[in-house]
Amino acid sequence: MLSRRVIPCLDVADGRVVKGTRFVDLVDEGDPPELAARYADEGADELVFLDITAAPEGRRTLLDVVERTARRAYIPLTVGGGVRSTADMRDVLGAGADKVSLNTAAVADPALIARCARRFGRQAVVVAIDARRTPDGTWRVLVRGGRDETGLDAVEWAVRAAELGAGELLVTSIDRDGTQSGYDTELLRAITSRVSVPVIASGGASAPSDFVAAVRDGGADAILAASIFHRRIYAIADVKRALRQAGIPARATAGVGA
Repeated sequence: MLSRRVIPCLDVADGRVVKGTRFVDLVDEGDPPELAARYADEGADELVFLDITAAPEGRRTLLDVVERTARRAYIPLTVGGGVRSTADMRDVLGAGADKVSLNTAAVADPALIARCARRFGRQAVVVAIDARRTPDGTWRVLVRGGRDETGLDAVEWAVRAAELGAGELLVTSIDRDGTQSGYDTELLRAITSRVSVPVIASGGASAPSDFVAAVRDGGADAILAASIFHRRIYAIADVKRALRQAGIPARATAGVGA
């Protein structure tokens, strides 16, 4: 079994890291470069930087903030928000990102996934899926920071995104986001059972046991969280220790998480 990755998430608005509940009621959590450096030192496997107001505001990614963040993080960095073309992806990679996350623009133009994968390699293309459960027990995709419903079935969209060239999927449960009620393992399993690309679980982490459940019950390849790390409720080392105790391989970092 491959090692499971533990990934802090930097949701960025107006150049600051923020965190809310179900994508609203945002609270300032700090400076992106400073948090990136802290998480790299604490043993994070990767970082995800999401410019969460780029799509709603119709603007491009804050490249200066990405560049300052990338200089402080010596671990792989995924950046999303405001990428609408291969030129945008080129610029984000040029600012220091290792991978680029597509969301709203990919739903509007699914062929963008294929174009980006052809030009930069599918290993650099992440498709983010923000999903909300419906009364009938399925999940629908929302875009523009959770503001707009699309009518797309989240599982079917995940399958199509992988077919088009996504090398990885970042799956966020809007219902669980910021609630500390645990990952939606049913959503995760519905997707991981249908795709062969890695899936990152997002939304709802409250304790190391939730990370274990996301892998064991949801089939996640990586686990992302924000507030429990930002607010030092738990450390990355705590999560990695819990994974290993559950028999799930987790990458060790020298001097961290032993």
